[in-house]
Amino acid sequence: MEQHFQMLAAYNRWVNERLYMAAAELEDEEYRRDMGAFFGSLHRTFNHLLVTDRIWMFRFTGDGDAPKALDAILFDRFNELQAAREKEDARIFNWVRGLDSTAIAGRFTYTTVSDMRTISQRLAPALAHLFNHQTHHRGQAHAILTALGKTAPSFDLIQFQRTEEGRPYS
Repeated sequence: MEQHFQMLAAYNRWVNERLYMAAAELEDEEYRRDMGAFFGSLHRTFNHLLVTDRIWMFRFTGDGDAPKALDAILFDRFNELQAAREKEDARIFNWVRGLDSTAIAGRFTYTTVSDMRTISQRLAPALAHLFNHQTHHRGQAHAILTALGKTAPSFDLIQFQRTEEGRPYS
């Protein structure tokens, strides 16, 4: 189980790098244009992903920022958001790499953002949710790039596994 989550953390970092490289080619107006995705623009989608990753990492570790709104704009400038994304991806990767089977099978308790309920659950399903949520919104980001007439990079997990970084997991 540890290797599975380590693979997802490495894949997460790899695909975010590819996505941000593609987004860096956009004009600012394109990057901020409401394209009808759940959070509208690529800018708002990227911010949402960082918000939720920070919320979950705070829940998992008790450390870091935990934004109070799912649609918060943490960074208005692309380069600052990109730097924060890289830092958060490294944080996720390093934390997951330190987990053992006992921790992954264990439970944790947190308070929800939306309705302030206290929840206790096993870590493994919550980690699966973290990575699945990222995939969900990155799919929307991919669709935004395509709708803007840009070439969106492949996010295939098998392609990642065939890279140098992904080979230990294939």
